[in-house]
Amino acid sequence: MDAKRLRLETGEQCYRERGPHDQSGGPTLVLLHGISSSAGSWARLAERLPGYRLLAWDAPGYGDSHPLANEAPTAADYAERLEAWLAALGVERCVLVGHSLGAMMAAGYLAAHPGRLAGVVLADPAQGYGEAEPARRDEVYRSRWTQLEAQGHAAYARARAPRLLREGADPADIARVEAEMHKLHVEGFAQAGWMLANDSLGRYLAATPAVPALVICGDEDRITPPEDARALARRLALPYRDIPRAGHASYIDAPAAFARAIDDFARPLLGAVDSSATP
Repeated sequence: MDAKRLRLETGEQCYRERGPHDQSGGPTLVLLHGISSSAGSWARLAERLPGYRLLAWDAPGYGDSHPLANEAPTAADYAERLEAWLAALGVERCVLVGHSLGAMMAAGYLAAHPGRLAGVVLADPAQGYGEAEPARRDEVYRSRWTQLEAQGHAAYARARAPRLLREGADPADIARVEAEMHKLHVEGFAQAGWMLANDSLGRYLAATPAVPALVICGDEDRITPPEDARALARRLALPYRDIPRAGHASYIDAPAAFARAIDDFARPLLGAVDSSATP
């Protein structure tokens, strides 16, 4: 995926792109990474979706993307940066794929800007702690960025990366997750941690979404367990799909199965897609 950047009114927005560059109105998937990751984490999945224009952002405060102005942001704040970025790219219609904390951002975007969306995928969705007691919210907020600050990137990544994948994960996949964690910035990580601790997906998706949506989850996810994802799908009356032999970072553990799930969902919503997708 090619690394690119745009200057928006709210600051620099960096992203990666793969696919036909002249198809701004063509079949487009927009990929939102989770709290410990970045745009580069989608590289192996991108190889399995050749028929689509793929746009993967570095969330505000990640990579070289400027942090949000609000030091205590909600999913709605991330959604406004997302809207500015998609508008600047000329994306008129897309399927939004949000992984983990990215699923909360996708929910915030869907609530505010449904007209740009053909569909939404909530993958291994983090649902947030906004309804928890204050002490629990504070614990969640401080549970990641403070460790990164205290331990440094190498130690934090070694300790954390294996938990995002299935038991017995490919060492190369663990190394990929560690490499993305080495790119984290404390400021952006802390902002995302605030959103996770103090906002909730349910604030944006209180009922069945206004556009087609799908919930998917790795069947060995230890971070956002499948039973929680299934319960979310039931509450919203949405279809649910397991990703076999996959942990929380299901698109890294099982990119072919993840790509099939995305393609099966997105193809009828976006129209013509190269039939060579998802080998």
